[in-house]
Formats: sequence, C-alpha cells, structure tokens
Amino acid sequence: MSEEALRQQIQNLKKHNARLKRIAHDARNKLSAALDGTGLCLWQLHIPSGKLVIFNRRWGAMLGFQPKETKAQFDVWRDRLHPDDADEVLKAFYDHIEGRAPYYEALHRMLGKDDSIKWVLDRGRVTEWDEAGNPIKVTGTHIDMTKEKQYEAQLSSLAHHDPLTGLTNRHALHTQYSKMKALGPLCVAFIDLDNFKHVNDTLGHRSGDEVLIQLSQRITDVLPPNVVIGRLGGDEFVLLMPFLIDYPKVRILLQAVLDAALTPFDIDNGHAQIGASMGIAQVQERDSFDEALMRADEAMYQIKKNGKQGFGLAG
Repeated sequence: MSEEALRQQIQNLKKHNARLKRIAHDARNKLSAALDGTGLCLWQLHIPSGKLVIFNRRWGAMLGFQPKETKAQFDVWRDRLHPDDADEVLKAFYDHIEGRAPYYEALHRMLGKDDSIKWVLDRGRVTEWDEAGNPIKVTGTHIDMTKEKQYEAQLSSLAHHDPLTGLTNRHALHTQYSKMKALGPLCVAFIDLDNFKHVNDTLGHRSGDEVLIQLSQRITDVLPPNVVIGRLGGDEFVLLMPFLIDYPKVRILLQAVLDAALTPFDIDNGHAQIGASMGIAQVQERDSFDEALMRADEAMYQIKKNGKQGFGLAG
C-alpha cells in the first residue's frame, strides 16, 4: 500500500471515529434527557476500582449537588446512605455481588448535600465477570421515590388523623384503645362542648372551626404525651388515659381540659366563649371501645343534664 493510500485510509478512519463519537455523544444526551424526565438514574459500577459511571445527572441533582461537585465513586454513594438504612442496603448489595441473591434491590433513604432525606429505589445486577468468574461490573438504576413516600405519609396521616384539628380520628382511636388496654389500666373520657352551636350560629362556621383548632392545641398542651387525644367529629372529643379512674391525677387533668375550654377564644371576627361537659369511664376487661365510650357518654350526659361545664365519673 502506498504512503498516500495509507494516509487516506487513516484519514477515513479518523472521520469514521469522529462520526461514531458524535453518534455516541448524541445518544448519551438523548438517554440523559429521557432518564431525567422520569426521575430515573442509570449507573454502572466498576467493582475493582470503585468507579461509578453515571449515565445521567439525576442522582447528583436529586441530592442537591451540582455537576462534578462530587466524585463518582462507590464510597461516596456509600457515605450518603442514611445511617439507619446503610447496613441493610449494603447487605443486599453484597448478597448479590457474592452470589447469594439473583439481583440487588433496596428501597432506602439517602442524605442530601444539606442532610435532607431522599428516598431511593435502587436496583442492580452484575453484567460482567472476569475469566475466574469474579464480578467486574454492576449495572443498575436509582429512582427518586421521595414524592411517593411523602404522598404515602400524607395518606397515612389522613387515614389516622382528623383533617381539621390533626388529632387522632375515630378509626385510629379504636387501634390505640386496643393497644393501651393490653398494656394496663385505661380510662375513656368523652367530651362534648357546651354552647358551641351558639358560636357557629353567631360568628359562623369558619370561626367555629378556628375554636376547635385552638381548643385542640390547648388540650394537647395541658395533657401528658401518654394520653391519646381524639376527635370523633363535630364538637365531640375523646381521651384515652392510661390510669385507674381513682388516680388523683385523672381529676387534675380533666380540670385542666375544662379550664382550657372555658378560657375565652380570640378569633378573627371577635371572641368566643364555650365550655365542656365530660364523662369518664374505667375500661373493664371485656369492654370494647364502643362499650367503654358509651358509659363515658352516659356520665357526660348527666353533667349536661345538671347544668353543664364539669366532669363526672361513670358508675
């Protein structure tokens, strides 16, 4: 082959190589754009060196990092694992690498640049081995699951809490009742507000809602953490108190709740004055939640009947 022909062949190979590089670069940009639009990050780990190839920038951005602000290394990823999840995640990873699991998968938390928490669904599989059968490369995906986990938490909160006051709702009260009953003595207090209808009629339902919100916070502030506070709806509240009914602290706490209700409320369009009638019953061994609540309700009704604004104990 002549020197001129060889030079021409080299030139053609250079052009062809440049064209392949442009195609690869364009394909990578398209892949990155497509993956970023889904919140998914594609990665590949070279196990011997610990080097990570990130095929799009979603992972760093998800954690609050600018491009090239962090090294693409296995130990950087490992150090960003949430400390409460790290052992389980690494076990799942090495179980696959060492042949004890067919693939790697973990739903876990990671720490962002500002130590904020991000949820990630991480999947991977060995894609290359050496001649001795040792794994060389792992290819996988990260999917940002933070919004999904936040939505899940919101759904859980709605399922167990009153949407207006944030207190425990009826469904969750049943669950809490069963748990607390199994642990020891338990009292159920039923609270019905006095003169609350007058607030709604004269100041409007929005003001009534504001009173309920303020009262809920007041009750929360005066009761210890081991007392569960719930709202059944309207102006009816329930307390689950892990005490014997004749325990002196029970009367002190009920009086604190009564005082919280009797203290006037400052609201946007004026002042509101209400009170509370309360009944409390000792939970018996065979009592269901509804049975205990009914006895507390009967004791509350006697207070209503005898002038309101007080508390009574079920017989």
